[in-house]
Amino acid sequence: MEFTDRVLKCVDCGAEFVFTAGEQLFFHDKQFKNDPKHCKQCKAKRTRGSQRVRPETRTTCSECSAETTVPFKPTQGRPVLCRSCFQKQQPSPPAAPEHEQSTSQD
Repeated sequence: MEFTDRVLKCVDCGAEFVFTAGEQLFFHDKQFKNDPKHCKQCKAKRTRGSQRVRPETRTTCSECSAETTVPFKPTQGRPVLCRSCFQKQQPSPPAAPEHEQSTSQD
């Protein structure tokens, strides 16, 4: 199948952009059915802006009673810890086992 460069219009900013033959071949190989709708600049803005925003909730630590914020909505009856209290409760990673070297004497 022969592909040629095509000019498309961005649905966000209305600018024209080139859908190259190489890009069309890539879309064909991946079996994408639709042409791109966004120019490279608008696509880059969309991917930068799509980082998930976590809701920050102000609360009081169940251990030390310090004011803190947590990245979730606390549920009734479950303890909520500040960062330092949470890290104190986490088990420390196990130390790397030391290899015993056997000394054999003949």
